[in-house]
Amino acid sequence: MTAAHIARELPLAARVQVIAHRGTSARFPEHTLAAYAQAARDGADFIEPDLVMTRDGVLVARHENEIGTTTDVAAHAEFAARRTRKTVDGQTSAGWFCEDFTLAELQTLRARERLPGLRGTAHDGQFAIPTLAQIIAQAARDAAARGRVLGIMPELKHGSYFRGIGLAMEDALLDALDEHAYTRRAPVAIQSFEIGNLRYLRTQLDPADEHIRLLQLLDAPTAQPWDVVAAGGTLDYAQMMLPSGLREIATYADAIGPERRAVVPLDADGAFAAPTSLVRDAHAAALEVYVYAFRPENHFLPRKLWSGSDPATVNVAGAIADMRAALDAGSDALFTDAPALGRAAVDQR
Repeated sequence: MTAAHIARELPLAARVQVIAHRGTSARFPEHTLAAYAQAARDGADFIEPDLVMTRDGVLVARHENEIGTTTDVAAHAEFAARRTRKTVDGQTSAGWFCEDFTLAELQTLRARERLPGLRGTAHDGQFAIPTLAQIIAQAARDAAARGRVLGIMPELKHGSYFRGIGLAMEDALLDALDEHAYTRRAPVAIQSFEIGNLRYLRTQLDPADEHIRLLQLLDAPTAQPWDVVAAGGTLDYAQMMLPSGLREIATYADAIGPERRAVVPLDADGAFAAPTSLVRDAHAAALEVYVYAFRPENHFLPRKLWSGSDPATVNVAGAIADMRAALDAGSDALFTDAPALGRAAVDQR
């Protein structure tokens, strides 16, 4: 079944949103000011910074707190002794961790491409690790320069872990949003794979703050939110995606963020199968559906959509077809590493 044959439902949102996943991360190293600025140029409605915290309590943009794979920290002899092994959210890894660095130390590092085999290394070493405050300030400038609103969609990473080491992020995030005039009015959506921090944030938000929304991210069906695991609970994401689970999410969040195959699965031949009921069920619970994460290289696309045989090939038609399948299923927003293609997918509908 092709995307054109998928029965389409109207999305809940007034306008389908394009979310720049970690910035324009298909072009620049993720979570850099360059990646976010390019996203604004490419027509993104939101930029998405994943947030972690430094030792001195500053929110910075990294996809996870281990920074050995996305910075040049390994080349800094002065930090060699800080390489260590930690268990975060049940996963043990060795490397360097942002919470062991002050902001001043962290900003001596430079970003590196996470996927060098697919995306090259041309921009390695050029960009610093930005703070949330820097990201907000640049978003305000980019919005003013283009005469349009640019939303910010921060994700709180490893919330329970950071809270456990005395670096709770939730209040720091709210304070940062309140400190800048832009984020006191521009659209903001706060994301988390955990539940407790979103529930807490709901209690802290003024009902008048309608520009701030909460997004419950959903991982693989058999996985569990880490705060549920830490509390000895049994709730998993499969249960959260049931109609009853979605109604519960709607008591504290405004939207869900499922992985794309939870919305449009593939059949045994690698072609699009009929959409699941997730979008319909979420809309019935008055939840919007923001689908992640669409990437433009062959490697990330269904094999039926590949152009040629090189996994690194940027496949414009295939990427747009992948996104349009989710749009035709009624999705309200798309997370994409290539927001210009996301804009094309949305605007060609």
